[in-house]
Amino acid sequence: MNRTISERISGLVSLFWREVAKFGTVGGIAFILDNGVYWWLINGPMDDSVVKARFVSASVATLFSWVANRYWTFRHRRQANALRELVLFIVINVIGMVISAGCVWIARYPLEITEPTMLLFAGIFGTVLATVMRFFAYRFLVFNAELDAEPEFADDREIFESHHGQHVATKLPAEAPEVDGPQASGTPRS
Repeated sequence: MNRTISERISGLVSLFWREVAKFGTVGGIAFILDNGVYWWLINGPMDDSVVKARFVSASVATLFSWVANRYWTFRHRRQANALRELVLFIVINVIGMVISAGCVWIARYPLEITEPTMLLFAGIFGTVLATVMRFFAYRFLVFNAELDAEPEFADDREIFESHHGQHVATKLPAEAPEVDGPQASGTPRS
């Protein structure tokens, strides 16, 4: 039984790191897309609206990220209710956009930074903060379907809950049979 649990834990850890790697890949591409679009916008069509430009670039990156995470990173953890999943994804990303744009806002207005390169770095800092928040929110709120559907992890809950309880209940009497007399009351034999 302990071997089965340790194999499952090892498998879950491996899956978690694969998800982190895929999320990182998607995030890296979304990061380049977000900041590339942002750089183009603040040096062109939206040079007088740097905060709005961050919202636009983050929206483009978010659309890419949703598709990539849904169909690649967390494909085995997608919820049955796609509409609920999409709404949660959008809410999490709006919070992420506020974090990212908030960092640009702080740099631009209270700190009075006008240099586009420095504003880009403020946006990058905000994006890093938002990315950490997004990973955990995606993993535990958005793409949180049970892994029982994945063959490697089928019946994990049963292993940890049902079998473990039955294991203790069925093996305990076999290992320590009931004894009548003084030992049953906890008094040691002489």
